[in-house]
Amino acid sequence: MKIEQIYTGCLAQGAYYIVSENEAAIIDPLRETKPYTDRLEKDGVKLKYIFETHFHADFVSGHMDLSKKTGAPIVYGPTAAPEFEAIIAEDYQIFEIGKIKIKVLHTPGHTMESSTYLLIDEDGKETAIFSGDTLFLGDVGRPDLAQKSAHMTQEELAGLLYESLQTKIVPLADDITVYPAHGAGSACGKNMQKETVDTLGNQKKTNYALNQPDKASFVREVLDGLSAPPQYFGMNVAMNKGGVASFDEVMEKGNKPVSVEDFESVAENTGALILDTRDAAVFHQGFIPNAINIGLKGDFAPWVGAMIVDVQQPILLVADVGTEEEVITRLSRVGFDNVIGFLDGGFESWRNSGKEVDKINRISAGEFADQYTENSKIIDVRKETEYEAEHVNDAYRRPLADINEWVTTLDNNEHFFVHCAGGYRSMIAASILNSRGIRNFTEIEGGFNKIKETAIPRSNFVCQSKI
Repeated sequence: MKIEQIYTGCLAQGAYYIVSENEAAIIDPLRETKPYTDRLEKDGVKLKYIFETHFHADFVSGHMDLSKKTGAPIVYGPTAAPEFEAIIAEDYQIFEIGKIKIKVLHTPGHTMESSTYLLIDEDGKETAIFSGDTLFLGDVGRPDLAQKSAHMTQEELAGLLYESLQTKIVPLADDITVYPAHGAGSACGKNMQKETVDTLGNQKKTNYALNQPDKASFVREVLDGLSAPPQYFGMNVAMNKGGVASFDEVMEKGNKPVSVEDFESVAENTGALILDTRDAAVFHQGFIPNAINIGLKGDFAPWVGAMIVDVQQPILLVADVGTEEEVITRLSRVGFDNVIGFLDGGFESWRNSGKEVDKINRISAGEFADQYTENSKIIDVRKETEYEAEHVNDAYRRPLADINEWVTTLDNNEHFFVHCAGGYRSMIAASILNSRGIRNFTEIEGGFNKIKETAIPRSNFVCQSKI
């Protein structure tokens, strides 16, 4: 038997490839299927089942493409109602792969169809669970995403999750390995550990959610401090439930060079958003007017999902030459399938053509310290928890995820400084502000990590003032 965790850092997502004898199973595959078909071919095994732990909200699964290419059926837990052919398993139903077995444990709460898959090895020993978003390392799945479809409150869903954990997971042996669907950085939980594999026994000791004295305490603690889910979550659920275009079609459509001469007219005629995926350190020195910067070398896909409201939005790419396929792939993972092309030759071709170039005013933390006064207006776009831990005195707490709400409160006649933790998120904010005609600001390179090295006064007092 072989178990391989295929972990994708930018999504903090784990898919699983399991082999026994000449058969295989894959759990929660990502959108692109080649990594899985390559493994199947290399190992000379047949894919027998594709298991889905639930209808994912934070990424688009590759289950349909993989099923079409391999002939393997898709398996969901009880109550799932996909709009395509699939096996809807019964609670405790067993599936055989080679000499091992997978037992379905229906564990509703995160979503109603959520299921945990219990692996029983060749010797009949319960060895591991693939817990999806039911149980994370250090946390459990947020129970506020399925309220509308389940016709239940988040408190009711949290109570259901408590019962699932207590009746299906906690009674299992301590030496069972826990393989979750996500790790630290995912918006599907709030307190996940950086590790991606653990024993159930250790989770029983260290996971706050498994150490609540009763259901009421569990509900209260699990719901406390949940931020609003990213806007694209609902759209991804619908795509996973209803079916999507094949990844190959998405790549063929998007992987098309657009000349400098045609780029502006294509953008204007299609209403496309110009998405520049270069590093912030390069972007601020020159970019196409109105382009939005979300750097590929960061939490690219989740921030695209959070910043771009509609997954159907046509997108034109400006990317480092040679990275276009990677960009399209990572966009497709969160459902942004409507890439219509990329700037041929990258930004340098635009600059060399003599076309108009815009810039962002970026300064170092040292320069910020020289310019800082008690009257300086500072906008901190980090998450609330980061801000509350420590921030520049009197800085305004304005999380990047909420930019569409607070951008309308800004006065373009009043200069302000903007920063995040390291410069990635603040450049996203800067590009959005710039595209909306707000230009009287300065972005700080290195963000709060560098500001802490200066003498600028800091505190953990929460400023409640309005802009």
